[in-house]
Amino acid sequence: MISVSCKNKPYKKNQNTNRTEYKEIVEDNYELNKPIKNANAVLILFGNYVENAETIEREFNILKDAKNNNIAILYLNFNKKFWLTENDKTELTELLKRIFKENKLPKNNIYIGGFSTGGNISLLLSNHLIKTENEIEPKGVFIVDSPIDLLAFYEKCERNIERNFSEISVQEGTWITNLFNNSLGNPKNGITNFEKNSPFTSQTNFIENIANLNNTKLRFYTEPDINYWKINRQFEPEDLNSFSIEKLNTVLQNRFNNKKVELIKTENKGYRANGERNPHSWSIVDKESLIKWMLKD
Repeated sequence: MISVSCKNKPYKKNQNTNRTEYKEIVEDNYELNKPIKNANAVLILFGNYVENAETIEREFNILKDAKNNNIAILYLNFNKKFWLTENDKTELTELLKRIFKENKLPKNNIYIGGFSTGGNISLLLSNHLIKTENEIEPKGVFIVDSPIDLLAFYEKCERNIERNFSEISVQEGTWITNLFNNSLGNPKNGITNFEKNSPFTSQTNFIENIANLNNTKLRFYTEPDINYWKINRQFEPEDLNSFSIEKLNTVLQNRFNNKKVELIKTENKGYRANGERNPHSWSIVDKESLIKWMLKD
């Protein structure tokens, strides 16, 4: 459930080197940094399963670049989701409509992106917004190393438990398989619920949950550093999120038949804000390139 707060906390003003005046608005459900004058674009960001607005801002330090290009940044405090229920989609839609209305944000150049599970949310929500012909429709969507294939992710977790190599992987695998078993059922008994809720199911090439993005600019960021994951988790190539992401890219290139779908694979770009090396990080996104992509017709 999304708890919607109807009152803003006091905001503070920020200025960038180009003297563009910005306003920061903090609510229970989001944080918004917007230019006082009309923004060139609005970027909506979703974090991973445990990230909130503050964490996203720290790990994905794009605000300075956004201010230099007169872009509004909306950080959502929406997490603890691998997929969206119909009620989630409705509540998120209403929340965005309220935010845009109250803050007079432009609707002609909207982009939505997310890291890890936040990428799943970005794809599913964007598909819903376009499918329902909502007044808020994204021109582009990007994901950052997201587990877009829930069935493949479940199977990876099972392999991690069997390997018993990394305590973290075993704990995570046990928690996720239990969560999915309780919510989607055991795939051994059928994968219908996985297909119904996942952005992509590679086993059947099922993409109906993102089919309405066929005319939307898409970017898939991933850093397939198999050596890192082999050493730290004993992963094989098929255990990486990039494995499913590359499969989805191929399917969409063939189905959508346009040049709006981009797969961006990086090398040695993945680092957390504290300097820790991790290919599964916001930092694999080149911020300057992303902004150019957003402002390009």
